[in-house]
Amino acid sequence: MQVLVTDPIDDAGLDVIRDAGHEIETGYELEGEGLLEAVSNAHGLIVRSGTEVTRNVLEAGENLVIVGRAGIGVDNIDIDAATDEGVIVANAPEGNVRAAAEHTVAMTFAAARSIPQAHGRLKGGEWAKSDYLGVELNGKTLGIVGLGRVGQEVAKKLDSLGMDLVAYDPYISEERAERIGAELVDLEDCLEIADFLTIHTPLTPETEGLISDAELETFGHGHLVNVGRGGIVDEDALAAKVEDGTVAGAALDVFREEPLPEDSPLLYVEDIIVTPHLGASTEAAQENVATSTAKQVVAALAEEPVANALNAPSIDESAFPRLEPYINIAETAGKIAAQLLDARIESIEVRYEGDIAAEDVEFVTASALKGVFEPLEWHVNAVNAPQIAEDRGVEVTESKSRQSEDFQSVISVTVASADESITVDGTLFAGDDPRIVRIDDYRVDAIPHGKMVVTRNTDEPGVIGLIGSVMGTHDVNIAGMFNARETIGGEALTVYNVDDDVPEAAKAELEADERIIGVRYITLNGQ
Repeated sequence: MQVLVTDPIDDAGLDVIRDAGHEIETGYELEGEGLLEAVSNAHGLIVRSGTEVTRNVLEAGENLVIVGRAGIGVDNIDIDAATDEGVIVANAPEGNVRAAAEHTVAMTFAAARSIPQAHGRLKGGEWAKSDYLGVELNGKTLGIVGLGRVGQEVAKKLDSLGMDLVAYDPYISEERAERIGAELVDLEDCLEIADFLTIHTPLTPETEGLISDAELETFGHGHLVNVGRGGIVDEDALAAKVEDGTVAGAALDVFREEPLPEDSPLLYVEDIIVTPHLGASTEAAQENVATSTAKQVVAALAEEPVANALNAPSIDESAFPRLEPYINIAETAGKIAAQLLDARIESIEVRYEGDIAAEDVEFVTASALKGVFEPLEWHVNAVNAPQIAEDRGVEVTESKSRQSEDFQSVISVTVASADESITVDGTLFAGDDPRIVRIDDYRVDAIPHGKMVVTRNTDEPGVIGLIGSVMGTHDVNIAGMFNARETIGGEALTVYNVDDDVPEAAKAELEADERIIGVRYITLNGQ
């Protein structure tokens, strides 16, 4: 498969892709029509911040499976469009955490002690010792906006220097913040209390312009450090507040527009330190993000779960061997259930019984949804299946029980309309041999493969012979048969594996017999 790389990454990442047997195409200057043409042949796309992955790009990538971002921020990728197109978006959040945290600490020291300003004047021939009275970090309060991976690493490093920690993050628990040693507060309190403020949030509609004129006024005479994302701090307001002395100083590594324009007011305020987005610029970080991103691309192309997928469920690497066989079982049960229900699907329940109930099954549930919707949608996978359910107004529920009557683990998929429902249960025999073991109340032992016919009929002599005869008349070869019944003389259900397509005429001939209650033809495995 082809992987298109449109921004430079470390060679170690490229080696991972080549070692997996994939072809690499590089296009570091691609944009516009050239990018659309190049991505049309790609199965994977690797970018950094230099490539805008728009809806047009994603729609042009008809074979695209994954977009890998070699870094943390993904504001240059249209994740909603990627989800619509069934394309995984993954980043490398761990690879440059230490580098970004260390640069934050360095910028904090630089701002506290005016290091770049003093350096510049000394280089210019001035011994300006008396002009710079620094601020010690010990005993000061650090306010952290965004207590994610980088924010937590910064907290650990500056806590060890004797700083008190407060944090604003609406998505983290108080317990987690306390374990890091930070007091969780609202944004206004964080700004009021902090002597130094560091910012580590992603750029989203909610965080864009989060720190503006009013917030800087509340922050008062402190130092602001941003090595997170540009656009979170109002740069014009910051420049004005530092210039008039409301804010003591600032150190910025990221900007709304990069490269920073020559007319930016940030460049002309003495107490604002700027660096050209160096947060992840260490040798170790570049190698780490490249290899992490490449490994995720390779996993996606092998149809394996992706560790840091942002718009798709993921599976921990250690759990994948245990869950992998059940992914196909869930998808198959969903396919069968959807094709047996002759009505609009209004709800889906995925139930786990036995050992599998102890696992994180988010990806397995998404695979079940994929199976349900695959007969109904031309383009569905585990990425966009949950979104398809939401768009169709289909209610999805997941339930678990550690108890299982007959098997070590069972996955049950129930699809329902307003008036009826169908439940299909699947399990594994001998570790990795898939079986459909129940359809509604009928216990079967069916091999889910290829083409299948499911019949409901009265349990009386001659019916199975009739079905076999009709199939033979229409040149349909029966490869296997699995029969179940309610009671002797009651209703029976039979699953047939067949080698050939079942024509409508065969179904009509069977359903014309009063003993036949219903006939459903099911296709699996893309056949």
